[in-house]
Amino acid sequence: MFAMLHRLTGVPHDAQGPVFLVGLGHAATHWVAATFYLLLPFIKDGLGLSYTQAGALGSIFYASSFAANFGSGLVVDVTGRRVLCQVVALLIGAGALLAFGVTEHFLLLSLLVVLIGVSNNLWHPAGISFLSGSYPSNRGYVLSIHAFGANVGDTIAPLAVGALLGALAWPRTAVAAALPVIAVALLIAIMLSAKNGSAATQPHRSAATASYFEGLKQIVRDRAVLGLCLMAGFRSMAQNGLLLFLPLYLVNVLHAEPIWMGMALAAMQLGGAVAAPIAGTWSDRVGRRPVVLSGLTVTTAMIIGLTLIRSDVILVAAVSVLGFALFAVRPVIHSWMMDITPAHLGGTAISMLFGTQSGLSVLVPMIGGVIADKWGLVSVFYFLAATMLVANVMVYLLSHHQLAQVRSMESGD
Repeated sequence: MFAMLHRLTGVPHDAQGPVFLVGLGHAATHWVAATFYLLLPFIKDGLGLSYTQAGALGSIFYASSFAANFGSGLVVDVTGRRVLCQVVALLIGAGALLAFGVTEHFLLLSLLVVLIGVSNNLWHPAGISFLSGSYPSNRGYVLSIHAFGANVGDTIAPLAVGALLGALAWPRTAVAAALPVIAVALLIAIMLSAKNGSAATQPHRSAATASYFEGLKQIVRDRAVLGLCLMAGFRSMAQNGLLLFLPLYLVNVLHAEPIWMGMALAAMQLGGAVAAPIAGTWSDRVGRRPVVLSGLTVTTAMIIGLTLIRSDVILVAAVSVLGFALFAVRPVIHSWMMDITPAHLGGTAISMLFGTQSGLSVLVPMIGGVIADKWGLVSVFYFLAATMLVANVMVYLLSHHQLAQVRSMESGD
């Protein structure tokens, strides 16, 4: 069995541990974000907010995520403390959820949402660059396990939090959701620090400040890097819009019970969990571009199809197919970015990618909220399909080659 795992993934079985541990940490960060999304309809009702105000909380999350990207990549690359940054990111998110349980004031909730956004985007430069540099020949696979962790967190959270919301008020649910995140942070702090001496998990060298900014100038001028960031940004608009407005659609249009809301979102994430390792490993063999283009095309069609479904059972099935296509491309995009940027600037490259995604996603909750208030929630899904269509066109226009010459920017690699 171990030989088969090595043959299929390209990674020996005794080097798989750090991959899945970082994937577990990524699951915890998405557990935090998913908990926020799931609490939002109940926060809206509990505080008497309009759709526009509820959308504003989502915009605050994406705005804080965007702002965090300006410093997180620099911190990761200059200090080289990737494991520490992962642990700190988890503890910030857990602390914000704990504080959710002791306040119902809109302003303070907004500040806590800021912390959740910071937590989410401190994790990615550290986690993705850690895996990419440790397994350079198997980026598609290891980053698919990282994405698989995200889908696992996003799958379990709707089920667990949905069940908790059926028994507890939303503040107490937030407190309960923080506890497993703290446990994962402690596990990573102990296990990855202990494994730092092994060949597969050697800490990456930090970038000297002067060379860091010189390298930064080169990658921000690269058209392929910028095009990939922009394409990922439009795709992220659709993804995050679905995560925000699908619960609202289920509760307020289809009048689904909390458990059905949880099942639908879990089905979407489960589809992604199945697809990510397949797509990531496949992209190591056939290239990143065809995998991304296929996933985006199917996703666009499925978003439109959701608006035609009225049955809870059929909707759950359709959402699982949507999740398969939508989340399959996520690790492939990350691998594509790491392919065309220098290893010692991996954290910064991921910050650029996620910064673009967060920056464009800031627009979605407010635009979607206004659309929902004026034309209804169904119209929001047409808007999300349009953003995904733009991503389709952009990936089609991206160059076929992987721009290996960007590697010439690396020094000593």
